[in-house]
Amino acid sequence: MHEEPLFDKLTLIGLGLIGSSIARAARTHCAVRKIAALDSSPRVLARVRELEIVDDASGDVEQALGDADLVILCAPVGACGAIARDIAPHLKHGAILSDVGSVKGSIVKAVAPHVPPGVRFVPAHPLAGTEYSGPDAGFATLFKNRWCLLTPIDQAAFERDHSNADNVAPSLSQRAPHAENDAVDALAEFWKRLGAKVEVTTPEHHDLALAITSHLPHLIAFNIVGTADHLEKVTESEVIKFSASGFRDFTRIAASDPTMWRDVFLNNKGAVLEMLSRFNADLAALQRMIEVDDGEGLFDLFTRTRAIRRGIVEQGQDTAAPDFGRPHEKA
Repeated sequence: MHEEPLFDKLTLIGLGLIGSSIARAARTHCAVRKIAALDSSPRVLARVRELEIVDDASGDVEQALGDADLVILCAPVGACGAIARDIAPHLKHGAILSDVGSVKGSIVKAVAPHVPPGVRFVPAHPLAGTEYSGPDAGFATLFKNRWCLLTPIDQAAFERDHSNADNVAPSLSQRAPHAENDAVDALAEFWKRLGAKVEVTTPEHHDLALAITSHLPHLIAFNIVGTADHLEKVTESEVIKFSASGFRDFTRIAASDPTMWRDVFLNNKGAVLEMLSRFNADLAALQRMIEVDDGEGLFDLFTRTRAIRRGIVEQGQDTAAPDFGRPHEKA
């Protein structure tokens, strides 16, 4: 058990899966002394009060933010800029502002202009989640042994560039991942306390990497499930009835929050389209192998992809248990 909290007060804005999981994990691991919650939905706040996972879910903005040392935006990517603008007057000097968005370049451009002097902005992305949403979906172990990427910016450089005549945000390459080291270190310790493994990178690198490891797989899943739905010769009951494990697992991530993923694709458009172009080229090559009966090429490809799966398991990012870790009744 940790003796000393890392922050006196944490305020979470958005109490869906990630926000409610942060609340539960922060309390479980004594990462903060007090937790406040803000959400645009009165229904969500009412449920958070019922669950008793925070100390204050009154919805009073000044009360929630005025003395908060750490504020984390847990809202959809597309909403973070407006939220940052609205909460800026209430943030105390010395506070750390962060987020959990799946896209970092657009978050920086949307949020950084609203960060008041004296507030340290450290974007972050915990690589954890499920297909469920809402405050009831969260759990304290969601971040255990998962990566959390921090993408800090040079706030002073941003403010200088943003104040020029053209009012243009700085390029991602100008934002060194070394600024505001004390805030970065403090946020890193917070995520480690919650069970995550932490790495620091740039917003640009984050968005390119996540385009292939997360965003493109979701896009493919949405498309495959949509294609199955459009097949007129196969009824819905047959699609569900005959779902093999492959299609079933695609439906799991295709059930992810629509608002969140709409914002991800629109806000990481460049990287996603680049990865999609590469994917289409590789898919065309695979199609050609099948057309010309290239069994050796297919075998070599499947051997390489199998090795990647084993590498993911070896790094502890999934289980090697049969059927992707689903429990099975003993005979």
